[in-house]
Amino acid sequence: MTEHPTSHEGRQPLAARSQERARPRQEAAAGLPSDVPAQPGGPAGPAATAAPGAEAPTPPPPTAPGGPGTMAVAVSAQLPGGGRGGDTVARREGEKLRFVGAATRRIARGIDLDEIVLGLCRATVPTFSDEILVYLRDPLPVGDERPVAPFVLRLRRTDRLRLSDLEGEELVLVPDPDPTPAAELCEVRSGGALAEVLRGVRPVFGDSAAARTALTELLGPDHPLPGGLRAVLAPLRGRRRVIGAAVFLRRPERAGFEPNDLLVAAQLATHTALGIDKAVLYGREAYIADELQRTMLPDSLPQPTGVKLASRYLPAAETARVGGDWYDAIPLPGSRVALVVGDVMGHSMTSAAIMGQLRTTAQTLAGLDLPPQEVLHHLDEQAQRLGENRMATCMYAVYDPVSHRITVANAGHPPPILLHLGGRAEVLRVPPGAPIGVGGVDFEAVELDAPAGATLLLYTDGLVESRLRDVWTGIEQLRERLAATAQLTGPDHSPPLEALCDDVLDMLGPGDRDDDIALLAARFDGIAPSDVAYWFLEPEDAAPGRARRLARRALVRWDLEELTDSVELLISEVVTNAVRYAERPVTLRLLRTDVLRCEVGDDSPQLPRQRRARDTDEGGRGLFLVNRLARRWGATRLSGGKVVWFELATPSHP
Repeated sequence: MTEHPTSHEGRQPLAARSQERARPRQEAAAGLPSDVPAQPGGPAGPAATAAPGAEAPTPPPPTAPGGPGTMAVAVSAQLPGGGRGGDTVARREGEKLRFVGAATRRIARGIDLDEIVLGLCRATVPTFSDEILVYLRDPLPVGDERPVAPFVLRLRRTDRLRLSDLEGEELVLVPDPDPTPAAELCEVRSGGALAEVLRGVRPVFGDSAAARTALTELLGPDHPLPGGLRAVLAPLRGRRRVIGAAVFLRRPERAGFEPNDLLVAAQLATHTALGIDKAVLYGREAYIADELQRTMLPDSLPQPTGVKLASRYLPAAETARVGGDWYDAIPLPGSRVALVVGDVMGHSMTSAAIMGQLRTTAQTLAGLDLPPQEVLHHLDEQAQRLGENRMATCMYAVYDPVSHRITVANAGHPPPILLHLGGRAEVLRVPPGAPIGVGGVDFEAVELDAPAGATLLLYTDGLVESRLRDVWTGIEQLRERLAATAQLTGPDHSPPLEALCDDVLDMLGPGDRDDDIALLAARFDGIAPSDVAYWFLEPEDAAPGRARRLARRALVRWDLEELTDSVELLISEVVTNAVRYAERPVTLRLLRTDVLRCEVGDDSPQLPRQRRARDTDEGGRGLFLVNRLARRWGATRLSGGKVVWFELATPSHP
């Protein structure tokens, strides 16, 4: 296994100068006890003979399982029988069992594919072999999937260790940067020698005719094995099919493989293949869990007028990537936005599925523009319909940028924290309520001020509760953390929203991640009263003309005269449709932000729909014009009617 360096100008080799010190290490690494010479030959080598009448030498003490000398005593050396030799054979068998146990435990510790393959390599090199090459099927089939054709093996890992030969130092094992060359890919030909060996499942010695041909096919014709190398080719068979192959190699200076070594190779190959099967299935489950969690949470947050949003989601652990925590931001009529954070009990796929159903229900209820307490009431009913013990906590808030107010309802969730512009952080006093799914309880809503520049933080209990602290201690620590962060930016500036979310998560220390975490932060910018124009119009024929005049005056006041023609045309069409079906006064509101938004509300629940008018029709072209001229438009049904809105780009924000 090791080539000792020779000196220049007649100097003796390092091994010769330190023979007594180096020889035991060298022979142990070569697979031999220090008192047994290496045996040349085939896989087992010829049996060693003792001088007549000589007593068998005393074997060295056994090494720890898995150590460099373990299999040297266990499977690689042969001693003459009789006398104390019987005890030596028994000791070898015990060492072999301990090695196989230690190696399989190391392989079983791996969770993913790379860890399992690495465990096989580290457990066998140099204890069982001097080098190992591991090939796996590409791609690996998952579960009952039908493997793709053709049958291709890819070299996954190769390991080899050698003895260091630094003068003046003890001989130690170090990684060899130049392993035996082998082909990266191998296509297994049907009916070929390699296919026959893999079909047989059992490990084979590399010096047999079939194995030599199979190794040439596996390693590639351009990469023959160096002369003198001893090999064992072990197929890796999972629960249903062969998924790869492992090649164990020993150098000429080490004893060859014995027949019992085939049993060891079979044990290692079996445990490795079953571990790989489980790792592939685990990887597929983790992928499904990630996809489920990703699709249940919003891909991106909207950016409604008057508010900035940021969010974070952290799973409880890498091994539990799905959970019941969710967040959402839903634009509402009147430039309002609904902010939602919820937490379904559990961290399973079932919890994630329930979370997805509740989130979809909340979006539907928000589209009806129901009050927050009514939304929680309907979510409670939905959770009861999903089954028993389907409970969740939820915080539902509606922010109005025009009135600078926020309405909040709570269902057993931790209270939100409001960070003011000056750096003061306060825990909002919100009625706690009962969790969703309990049934038979009422929910209350409170209306609070939402001053411009303030930041509202909604979160789940995973952020503030753990085995190391109770929930109220965590809430107080979170409040102090927010206040300290705000102090760094000064009293006149709010901290950046994304950086604030990252800083909040940094408060989590070791042992604080017992639950998944959902975090939603909203920065209230609001809409100034000077940028809002609001009127009531009687449902009469003169309403469209009055609406045009009022809009024209507002545009002049805002220096947006160049939008006058488009705004008058579109307002006239939308107000005309509203007056046709309304029985109560029609509302008209203009909002100036980065866009010009017009909202027309009436008490008719029937939503307008765009249709193609015939050439002989006198009407039916109003929404067609809105669709062509407006940047965006839409209609939302309210509890007491509907709102039709459209937006136009302003000259400063094209």
